[in-house]
Amino acid sequence: MTDRVAATTRRNCVPSMVMRVAAALCFVVSFLPAPSGITAGVAAASYPRRPIRIVVPFPPGGPTDILMRVIAQRMSELWAAPVVVENQPGANTAIAAARVAKMPPDGYTLLAVMDVTMVLNPITNRNLAYDPVKDFAPITLASKNTSLLSVRADVGPKSVKELIARAKANPGKLNYGAGIITTRLAGYLFNREAGIEVQYIPFSGSPPTVQGLLTGAVDYIVDGAATSLPLIASGKLRALAKLNSRPLPALPDVPPLAAAAGIPALDDISTWIGLVAPAGTPREIIDKIRQQIMAIYAEHAVAEKLEKSGITIATSTPEEFAAFIASELARWGTVIRDSGIELN
Repeated sequence: MTDRVAATTRRNCVPSMVMRVAAALCFVVSFLPAPSGITAGVAAASYPRRPIRIVVPFPPGGPTDILMRVIAQRMSELWAAPVVVENQPGANTAIAAARVAKMPPDGYTLLAVMDVTMVLNPITNRNLAYDPVKDFAPITLASKNTSLLSVRADVGPKSVKELIARAKANPGKLNYGAGIITTRLAGYLFNREAGIEVQYIPFSGSPPTVQGLLTGAVDYIVDGAATSLPLIASGKLRALAKLNSRPLPALPDVPPLAAAAGIPALDDISTWIGLVAPAGTPREIIDKIRQQIMAIYAEHAVAEKLEKSGITIATSTPEEFAAFIASELARWGTVIRDSGIELN
């Protein structure tokens, strides 16, 4: 399937995006009314009293899964209560999100979300079974991760310029893979800015995307760093460039695309991960979860483990997270509107 301009996509996604941005901006102001009475305070004081589930809308092994398992393990130890990760992939994270949206707002079922869940699904899917603004209470941004443009080390080109030259010499014959909408869009933007014509091959998450590159199903991938790092270290994959200019300690020698190929338009693309609860969850519980995550991130061993995994810690208040989501809705809505790329 090729990325192509579709007028119907532009007409359908723009009004939806505008409404989402407006709703999200209102959400920044008053996303969660302060609970009143004794019930919420008592619930927060005794929280947690039973196991907590963190639903991850991806298969095991990807960056979201890695991060949430680190958080869940440490939470379990600090709270002396089980905190378990439950993987439920499917429909670009929409299946898990729709399920958690209907859970009781008691803090015992949480959802790991990312740009796909809270921003790109709402823009591109008119029949979404959840509302990212109305159905969830933001807890915190958890990470902002670098994506890589990678190839197989044995047969792939040794630089971005060499990849572009190879694609231009074989128009329409090369293909790229991505596992989420964000990395697909990043790949589309790279192809557009580089002036190359390639085929897009979809995958259901980071591990299958990397496996597709290893088996030769695709010529290059755009994917989060976390899944690729062990294979880059072992010499099976080669990272040609990163899609933002922030330092990546695990791969200090990998240049940003702006330096590798003179493509500044892709100098600030990150996949981000956050944590939300069903709407109506008491603010005291929201704050208790966030404070625990902040304490976990402050531990040197945790920070070092995540850094080695290619995961960059990021935090926020609930209000800051809501504002960030609103800004991302506006940003990616513009990209999709201008490109006309078909995503469904």
